[in-house]
Order: sequence, then structure tokens, then C-alpha cells
Amino acid sequence: MRTLLYAIGPMIFDSLGIIVFAVLLALGADIVAATVAGTAVAVAVVGYEALRGHKIAALQWISLASVLLAAAATLTTGDPRFVMAKPTIVYLIVGTVMLRRGWLDRYIPPEQKALVGDVMDRFGMIWSTLMFLSAGLNLIVAVFFTEWWPLFIAVFPLASKFGLFAIHIAVVHVTGQNRLRRRAGGLQPAAE
Repeated sequence: MRTLLYAIGPMIFDSLGIIVFAVLLALGADIVAATVAGTAVAVAVVGYEALRGHKIAALQWISLASVLLAAAATLTTGDPRFVMAKPTIVYLIVGTVMLRRGWLDRYIPPEQKALVGDVMDRFGMIWSTLMFLSAGLNLIVAVFFTEWWPLFIAVFPLASKFGLFAIHIAVVHVTGQNRLRRRAGGLQPAAE
């Protein structure tokens, strides 16, 4: 449970601008209003971290950039399909960033890295795969099923991420506990 609480805060905080944008769209807000609100929140998150003297995480920069791109696209094109297809680009960028080994390290306590770091690296690849899958599905729904896109964007991205997050935390927890038991019993932990 401690690992879950440790990880969920930064995960929500890093994506807060995108979450606000998607929730407002799902609630029927005007796309300009949703974009302005998401932009304000994304800028506030990055500003807050900078004021605290913290390093700005890659996902925070991506969140800010994606919301700013949505704002620019909305104001210049007015074409809702362009805005609807925008998450595809974001998911491709995020998926590519997630291919970097060790990007999940900030989501576990430092003392657990030696115990489950290899599992975290494997889940980094699984997260990347989910982003690429999300990119493809978003493009298909935005282009071919436009009327269903608000429902899709309101449900699938959050549901799939929270689902994978729950699996991820459970697997890391069970693996960590098994390795600790083996160490306590004098056995060397095998790579799982």
C-alpha cells in the first residue's frame, strides 16, 4: 500500500493538465474552455515544481506541451478532428519517452530500486506499449467514429492507465515480497 501511495501522487500530478482537459471535455465543456483550463493547470504544475527548485519530470513537460499544442490547434484551425487526433501525437511521444530505461524509478522509494528495479524496467516497456496502443485507437476513433470520441477519451485513457497501474503495483509488490522472503531464507533472488 505504501508503494501505491508513493507512486500515485506523482502520476496524477504529472498528468494533471491532461486530466483536467479530458474531464472537462467529457463533462461537455466547450473545447476552448477545456483547453484554457488544462493549459492553466499544466503551467501551474510546472511552475510549482520550478518554484520548489525541483527538476521538471519528462512527463510534466510532455503534459504541458500537449496542452499548449491543443490550445494552439484549437485557436488556429477550429477543426475538432484535428484536436481529437492530437492525443495520438502525445501518446506517440510519451510512448517513445517511456522506452528509456529507468523512467519509472521516480515512482518507487529509492530503497526499493535494488529489489525491484528490473521489474520496473519491464513495466516501463509495457507502459510504452499501452501508449502506442492508445495512439492507434485514438486515431481510429477520432477519424472514423468521431461522434464516439468524447466517450472514448473520457473512459479509455484513464481506465486503461489505472488498470495497468493497479496490475503494475500488484506485480511489483508481490515480486518484492517474494524476493525479500527468499533473501530472509538465505536464497538468492532469481530474476523474475
